[in-house]
Amino acid sequence: MQNNARVKYACYTANLSMSIVGNLSPILFVTFRNLYGISYSLLGMLVLVNFVTQLIVDVLFSFFSHKFNIPVCVKLTPVLVILGLLVYALYPLFLPQTAYVGLVIGTIIFSAAGGFGEVLISPVIAALPSDNPEREMSKTHSIYAWGVVGVIVIGTLYLLGVGEIWWQYLALGFTAIPLVSAILFLGAKLPTMETPEKVSGVVEFMKNKTLWLCVLAIFLGGATECTMAQWSSSYIEQALQIPKVWGDIFGVALFGMMLGIGRSLYAKMGKNIEKFLFLGALSATVCYVTAAVSGIAVIGLLACGLTGFCASMLWPGTLIVAADKMPTGGVFMYALLAAGGDLGASVAPQLVGIIADGVTASAPLAELALSWGMTAEQLGMKAGILVGAVFALLATLVFGYILKTKKKTTISIEK
Repeated sequence: MQNNARVKYACYTANLSMSIVGNLSPILFVTFRNLYGISYSLLGMLVLVNFVTQLIVDVLFSFFSHKFNIPVCVKLTPVLVILGLLVYALYPLFLPQTAYVGLVIGTIIFSAAGGFGEVLISPVIAALPSDNPEREMSKTHSIYAWGVVGVIVIGTLYLLGVGEIWWQYLALGFTAIPLVSAILFLGAKLPTMETPEKVSGVVEFMKNKTLWLCVLAIFLGGATECTMAQWSSSYIEQALQIPKVWGDIFGVALFGMMLGIGRSLYAKMGKNIEKFLFLGALSATVCYVTAAVSGIAVIGLLACGLTGFCASMLWPGTLIVAADKMPTGGVFMYALLAAGGDLGASVAPQLVGIIADGVTASAPLAELALSWGMTAEQLGMKAGILVGAVFALLATLVFGYILKTKKKTTISIEK
């Protein structure tokens, strides 16, 4: 296998590993509660630990990428996933009384790998010679989306067929993917990636308005994508009154499938990314509003799924725009964008929960809900989903501005 092809396949499998990192815990929440008596609040903390760890890695690379050995960090990424999954699976097996401690430690380790992956895989792909780098970037991110679908479907079927008591073997089985990635990276020569040689170069680059426009865009794009990704299952079950098993399949899995289809289609035939982003954000706004206000369950369900297609390019598409306008931004630029995307992916879903709880607990709004023929919880979930519509609408405005001012601008980091 030629070196560039080997590196590319290593990056693909690394992105598959990232889908494990981000989606394994949520499908095991009920299992952990049943087996170890872990509270919902502590289970939710695992998601927060995952996010905070990745954000810390993003920030470190944003300002101190010149201090890291980038090729070593890239090759270390799948190794950290393997190590994290081993701790995650084996600690509770041998020390079930303190199972949560092992889950947290394992989460921190593989979340660090997730941060490495977000920061480093995209610039590796961007640095490889290609006739169409936009489509290569889209293809790489589409693999993550298909990985999400695979993790959810495999995990759900495994727990249903084998039983939750054997959940450790599911986690251990998933180590096969990062193992393949680690083997492919082993001995491969990675392309040269730009990093500022001193912090002053970073500070100078941060003065550029285009950089912050892209950070804002990916913040809103991450918020638009991840709000529905994290809440679709609960929304379908609680607001649309569709059983949980179907909510999981037609919520998270369908959303991930549509996300993958959108990115795969762009990878195959996409062009004019700025227009694609604007139309995607606008369509996502329509889908969010439709899902929130529709009184017909099937329409609401389809709107949830189609949001995945509409939001599919908002994150990777912003990376494409940034790479086009700031071709020498390198690892620093991708790290800062990853931090912006992660922040949006955390703030928006959390806000949905706050709004939903607030509406549900409000006596006047509960009476209003009854007058509309729904429960306070249903109204709360619908109000929460409308939060996603606000972020999607703001994303539409930002991407509309990017489309309007489309022009090639080359901006360099001072060495």
